[in-house]
Amino acid sequence: MDGSLNIVFIIVGSFIALVLVLYFLPINLWFTAQLSGVRINLLNLVLMRLRRVPPSLVVNAMITSTKAGLNITSNEIETHYLAGGHVNNVIKALISADKANIPLDFKLATAIDLAGRDVFEAVQLSVNPRVINTPPVAAVAKDGIQLIAKARVTVRANINQLVGGAGEETILARVGEGIVTTIGSAVSHKEVLENPDKISKVVLSKGLDSGTAFEILSIDIADIDIGDNIGAKLQTDQAEADLKVANAKAEERRAIAVAYEQEMKAKAQDARAKVIEAEAQVPLAMAEAFRSGNLGIMDYYKMQNIQADTEMRESISRPGGDQKKDKK
Repeated sequence: MDGSLNIVFIIVGSFIALVLVLYFLPINLWFTAQLSGVRINLLNLVLMRLRRVPPSLVVNAMITSTKAGLNITSNEIETHYLAGGHVNNVIKALISADKANIPLDFKLATAIDLAGRDVFEAVQLSVNPRVINTPPVAAVAKDGIQLIAKARVTVRANINQLVGGAGEETILARVGEGIVTTIGSAVSHKEVLENPDKISKVVLSKGLDSGTAFEILSIDIADIDIGDNIGAKLQTDQAEADLKVANAKAEERRAIAVAYEQEMKAKAQDARAKVIEAEAQVPLAMAEAFRSGNLGIMDYYKMQNIQADTEMRESISRPGGDQKKDKK
């Protein structure tokens, strides 16, 4: 019984040892590489295991690139994998670029991949340009009429500008800016409606793809709609603002006039108070004159007669003056 268990343990141990050997010595993978014309050392495959690099990934990438006529070493592929790159994506991009006669080497492809861009998609975009639809762009011509334009921008990837180049958002912003500038410089909105291709020519001539990851092939105006009469609205708003300013200034002048009137009334009241005060001094002065002998009784009567005569003349000169005097 013990002998049978020992035999089983030996068989299991041998099997596990064989699996470990085949894991660290991928002979079948090495043999496949040799048959495919890829010269790679078996020791390198073992070292890849120790560096936690999948040997199958490196070998398959080398086989694919070799069959496509590309000269890529295992060290380059292994380095890119350890840097966090997408090896298969880079290999497919290099093969597609080579078939399409697009200049792309392994160093640039890996740089694009490590920059976070899909290098294979970029190569496809270089072969098959893409159309980007701009959102509605509103602009006002010199005659005050608003135009709303939509454009289709045909772009293809600029491989050499993918690293550090601006994206689609910059393209759309620049195209929108060019549309606004072109419409804004038009004397009349009718001029733009008659020649919408003028916008395309002017915008395309500005070199809007400078510093971007794309090359603009064409800009086509898809639709132009007439918006509001912005000039008339601005004039109306300006007129309303001017009216408010004029009303405010008129109210200010009215307030100043009311204040001045109140000031004059106060001054008149002050003058009347002074007159009343002066008149109150007259009886005192007359009494003093009587005591001192400077004024006689006959002189006083003459003064009273003169005063009565003056009041009578004033009442005659005023229509209805007697009635007012009687009422008083």
